[in-house]
Amino acid sequence: MKFIGIIPARYGSTRFPGKPLAEICGKTVIRRVYEQASQALDTVVVATDDERIYDAVEAFGGKVVFTRADHTCGTDRCLEAYQAITTPMWREQNDHDSVIINIQGDEPFIQPEQIEALMKCFDREDTDIATLIRPFTDKDTREDLENPNTPKVDWNPKTGIARMFSRKVIPESGPYYRHIGIYAYRADVLDKITKLEQSPLEKAERLEQLRWIENGYRIRAALTDIPTIGIDTPEDLEKAIEWYKWNG
Repeated sequence: MKFIGIIPARYGSTRFPGKPLAEICGKTVIRRVYEQASQALDTVVVATDDERIYDAVEAFGGKVVFTRADHTCGTDRCLEAYQAITTPMWREQNDHDSVIINIQGDEPFIQPEQIEALMKCFDREDTDIATLIRPFTDKDTREDLENPNTPKVDWNPKTGIARMFSRKVIPESGPYYRHIGIYAYRADVLDKITKLEQSPLEKAERLEQLRWIENGYRIRAALTDIPTIGIDTPEDLEKAIEWYKWNG
């Protein structure tokens, strides 16, 4: 099985433009993501539509490819990057035994063991797509649970399959799990899901993974208890800097 890590990275974030190039204690966010992912994967590539990000990744010795600016989601950008670094003949021979791991470009402290947990999901032949989930704990408040910016997931612990994702609280009574937005897809599945039309449930929730479920794809969930720190706003960056000073 061949695993390829791809980090989609846009400059034009609405809430925090240029966040991949923001610095945490001397290193950019995108560099920290790249270095963390490289501890678990032999092949890691940044996929960007911005020359500033491209130059920054090249400057620290990372692999990077240009992708189109009109992609609506990181999944589409991952497919273009994968196609850019492989040949049609190679893909024809290896697509089903290759897995693309979509690593969020704003998760500077993603841990290698979290990526490895995703990789283990593909020990099973019936895994189409995998993602990470983490339990809510006693330290989380009701406000944390109800935050619509934190997608929740309902899954079957016996099968490991996710049944539903929502910005609302699901199920009505616990246990509760938050979705960690890192995905892994078999390469042939990635090609197919990017061609699907948006579904009504996806439009309502603004969660692309619902489109995949509605079209019959199974998403296997890997459980992690490691907290993640996503950078969505300048305030998140300040929190990440403080966390790194104490834990880095």
